[in-house]
Amino acid sequence: MTDMETTATGTATGTDWQAWQRSWDRQQEWYMPDREERFRVMLDMVEAFTGDEPRVLDLACGTGSITARLLDRFPKATSTGIDLDPALLAIARGTFDGDDRVTFVEADLKDPDWPARLPYDTYDAVLTATALHWFRAEPLETLYGQLAGLVRHGGVFMNADHMIDDTTPRINAAERTLRRARMDQAQKAGALDWAEWWQLAAKDPVLAAPTARRFEIYGDHADGEMPSAAWHARVLRDKGFAETRPVWCSPSDTLLLALK
Repeated sequence: MTDMETTATGTATGTDWQAWQRSWDRQQEWYMPDREERFRVMLDMVEAFTGDEPRVLDLACGTGSITARLLDRFPKATSTGIDLDPALLAIARGTFDGDDRVTFVEADLKDPDWPARLPYDTYDAVLTATALHWFRAEPLETLYGQLAGLVRHGGVFMNADHMIDDTTPRINAAERTLRRARMDQAQKAGALDWAEWWQLAAKDPVLAAPTARRFEIYGDHADGEMPSAAWHARVLRDKGFAETRPVWCSPSDTLLLALK
């Protein structure tokens, strides 16, 4: 039995939010074994450009994975997490309850007025990971324009996500075959996939209702796109960032940095 199977029944003192965080991390690591490496490089670049007391916008924050690593490394940082998913936000709010360095905002990033809901007009860094592939190209271009207005001069935006280069189909196919074989092995050893994780969340007394709401909002999965890193870099420059380039990559994913 996993710790989340135990947690799904609740405890005398309430939901174990840290157990849900660990479970989310394991589920994400099944898809991205190098997940922590991209977070490390992301925070290296935050330190390089903003120092060790940054004001950060955790964009499409989910359970607050970036915020947790940010505050572990930079205890004087502040973070605003924004997301629309009510279940993941419930975990984030439960995890950081009482921490005045963290604020969470529930908003749709496709709503043109979402920046008005933020507690600050500008940020030193806007960070996101494995989220914006849920967007199609046109709304993502609009979002990038909004982010250019939120990042201060000299600040950074970083997006770590699936970015597919369609000019290398044989390389892509070989990488995909190897990745799938390793994922199959991990699943046989007990790793939960996306669907199985959400099935557990739906059984939790606290998360059942917000989980039902999130599927009303998103369905099983959003119909997004995964353009290349070059596409992201070009659009970000067009929208007002001065310099853009990858600062980390794997065969399937890229961490792209855009400097205002």
